[in-house]
Amino acid sequence: MTDHLSYLVLGLGNGAVYAAIGLALVMTFKSSGVVNFATGAVALYTAYTYVLLRTGELMVPIPGLPKSIHLGGPLGVVPAMAVALVIAAVLGVLCYALIFRPMRNASVVAKAVASIGLMIVLQAVIAQRVGTQIPLVEPIFPMKTIPIGDSVAPTDRLWLAGCVVGLAIVTTLAFRYTRFGVATEAAAESEKGAYLTGLSPDKIAFSNWALSSVLAGLGGILIAPLVSLNPVAYTMFIVPALAATLVGNFASIWLTVIAGIAIGALQSEATNLQNTFDWLPKTGLSEAIPLILILGFLVVKGRPLPDRGAVVRQALGRAPRPERILLPALVSIAMAVVALMLTTGSYRAAVITSIIFAVVALSQVVVTGYAGQVSLAQLTLAGVGAYSLSVLNTHLGIPFPFAPILAAAVATVLGVVVGLPALRVRGLPLTVVTLALAVFLEAFWFRNPSLNGGVTGAPIDTPRIFGIDLGIGAGENYPRFAFGVLCLIVLVVVGLGVAWLRRSTLGTDMLAVRANERSAAATGIDVSRTKLAAFGIGAFIAGLGGSLLGYQQTLATAESFTVFLGISLFAIMYIAGITSITGGILAGIMAPGGLLYIVLDRAADIGEYYTLISGILLIVSVMANPDGIASRLPRIPWPALPVLRRRPVVDSSSAATATETTAPIGPTTHRSDPVLAVEGVGVRYGAVVAAEGVSFEVYPGEIVGLIGPNGAGKTTIIDAVTGFAQSTGVVTLDGREISSLRPHVRSRHGLGRSFQDVELYDDLSVAENVTVGASRSRSDVPADRRVAQVLQMVGLDEIADAEVATLSQGRRQLVSVARVLAASPRVALLDEPAAGLDSAESQWLGERLRMARNAGTSILMVDHDMDLVLSICDRVVVLDLGKVIAIGTPEQIRTDDSVIRAYLGMPSGSVDLDYEAIPELHRKTRVSGGQATADETTADENTDNDTTSTQEVLS
Repeated sequence: MTDHLSYLVLGLGNGAVYAAIGLALVMTFKSSGVVNFATGAVALYTAYTYVLLRTGELMVPIPGLPKSIHLGGPLGVVPAMAVALVIAAVLGVLCYALIFRPMRNASVVAKAVASIGLMIVLQAVIAQRVGTQIPLVEPIFPMKTIPIGDSVAPTDRLWLAGCVVGLAIVTTLAFRYTRFGVATEAAAESEKGAYLTGLSPDKIAFSNWALSSVLAGLGGILIAPLVSLNPVAYTMFIVPALAATLVGNFASIWLTVIAGIAIGALQSEATNLQNTFDWLPKTGLSEAIPLILILGFLVVKGRPLPDRGAVVRQALGRAPRPERILLPALVSIAMAVVALMLTTGSYRAAVITSIIFAVVALSQVVVTGYAGQVSLAQLTLAGVGAYSLSVLNTHLGIPFPFAPILAAAVATVLGVVVGLPALRVRGLPLTVVTLALAVFLEAFWFRNPSLNGGVTGAPIDTPRIFGIDLGIGAGENYPRFAFGVLCLIVLVVVGLGVAWLRRSTLGTDMLAVRANERSAAATGIDVSRTKLAAFGIGAFIAGLGGSLLGYQQTLATAESFTVFLGISLFAIMYIAGITSITGGILAGIMAPGGLLYIVLDRAADIGEYYTLISGILLIVSVMANPDGIASRLPRIPWPALPVLRRRPVVDSSSAATATETTAPIGPTTHRSDPVLAVEGVGVRYGAVVAAEGVSFEVYPGEIVGLIGPNGAGKTTIIDAVTGFAQSTGVVTLDGREISSLRPHVRSRHGLGRSFQDVELYDDLSVAENVTVGASRSRSDVPADRRVAQVLQMVGLDEIADAEVATLSQGRRQLVSVARVLAASPRVALLDEPAAGLDSAESQWLGERLRMARNAGTSILMVDHDMDLVLSICDRVVVLDLGKVIAIGTPEQIRTDDSVIRAYLGMPSGSVDLDYEAIPELHRKTRVSGGQATADETTADENTDNDTTSTQEVLS
């Protein structure tokens, strides 16, 4: 038992550093919304600065200048630490000023990718300036021991942990009781609010970046005498630190510090256990601790879909639809074959390396470019393919081509496992999972002597088929043309497959999920299955690329699949264009060891600066060109070929059918059973009752309005009916209860919806947005024809190819309505469809909704435009404070006392009223009285004044 305690104490040193880096992460996130992956690299840079100062040298980080400046003599502990921490503070200020302040309006994911670029830059600067030599560092704390039973433990770990806990206490008190701390918390809650109260968010962010860099640097300095300075190890301290910060939810200092110290202690105990018990793996157990903690925490805290108001949108650039691919593919193949034929030696090897890395890059295009899941583990999955290939070859005797396919299948299984957290989390937490997995697999598998083939690596047999040698060869024949052709065939197949994927329904689903998960689920897309499909397909492609790397090197080695190399490759993929096939091919050309690398190294001798340049270009790309270099390439006007996508044509008869109007079915018309029945639905958010006992019906061929004052719970009811909010009560569609079904399943049963804040897929065109709905249409009309019909009906056919991000608010609303109607739902729930439209456009929309109703789609509509609601609705349901207060025809609603009291906040008998003026009174109440809740505010702000100005003439 005492042996275990001594190991736990030993782990306090690393744990204290994790806590310090986690503390720095919290401070930068609070002040600027940046999850700074470079925090570990900042700690490393500060530690190296301190060590060199102790020897009388000052590191110069600018390439081309002398690596260091001699100061005339070594500095003592305190002066060296003070100078190093000042440099760390300056580094933090420069990082914010040059990178993150210009990106203050960018998405959290974009900022995180920029911080990955910063991590690469700092790592490359350190490697170029000081090399990989491990310097000796004199102790800072007293070198004593304390007895723990039969064992002893060094006291320096206790001193280090105590220092970090002291820093946590000081930081907590500062944030809670000083004006600076209160200002930081205020700016974190609302940047606009900070401006209104006279605070400067920029000054707050500058201060916090300086302090966070000092904290990270201090942790790096204090751990330097205890853990040998290692550039890669220090940078990867970010993984357990991120795990600790996730536990603290990027907000709690104490939870972060406690979790960081605990992780370090548990990792030390894991090392003890793997040395004690023979049945435990000899490597990787300590790296599993952060991974297990991250996965467990995210499973408990994550949600299958984002909540309303918390939709994750990511700025990753456009993913263009490949058109006219046959001729470009043939030209590219011819160029590659010519390059293989005309080159020999290292240049042919570079061409082959470019081809192989292009395959790996295409896996990143699928996972990140199409599905929007930022993965840092694609090269690791390629390593899984290579090592699996070795096992299949040497141990199981499975020949080519079955072995690489099975190896890719193994990578696919692991890729799906990686994707499982994506079912409940999205954005940065998922990126952290992939990074933690990459660190774990490298330690557990790639560097495990019992699994990786030992010092010589895992051997891989030469590929042969029908007796033909397809291997890379050796000696004067290296590399063989046949092997290059083999790699090119794999790239062509994968490239065409990825192009087909982008043009397929699954590819469109991926882009819809990437753009907006809630909206994707509302159109019937199974978000979970789509994410897992992306991870599985991406992992299979990466596994194929890893198999080719294995065949190229004739064995699998850990150095080919390191975590940092994977991060560097991600940077190059992003720079090239992570959202397109062209970008993937270009990433292969730009990859380390690829054609561009060899040419530049031979011409300008910049090989040692290649990683540094990649990091800088990644930062620039995120800031200025998220579409990558591929988007800047000139567009070649290829001639039209049979594979060209044809625009659907709507003949006059179909158009007439789609737009034919009939007399509306009034409330007195005989009806069958209701198509939608809502019985006793209630929604609670903690102790807050948002809706209670709501019941109403929607009959076939009917338009029902759902109205009420701001905060009445209208959008909450739509969320409950469509499955986006947990609720009580019963929802029945076509006689079938759907209360327990997930949103996408309800959509597939015929329940369509739009959203109050539109929630379109900004990365897709108008036609592609509508196609997402039409691909699951209940209509027998083909999807492309259905899209054309609906676009013509709502007047968007002339801008079918325009990006929805470029449209006005009114036209975006029309696209949202069109996407719902394209699915031919049994019931369409439209939330504020007229927001942003003027009075004429609103009435025009009403005519289109009548057309949809007459075509077989019943409608439940929420809108503040009373002119529209009372003119097209057959019945109206009125909510107030989450309860139904009236149901009736528009004429009945106009004169209902409870409705008048709800809108005016006074008894009806207290003032003489013109009942025909209720819509105008509602407008005045909405504009000048009370506060709108979160589900109402957005639409209110976007509603055009022209709409409300006409509502006094409604009789």
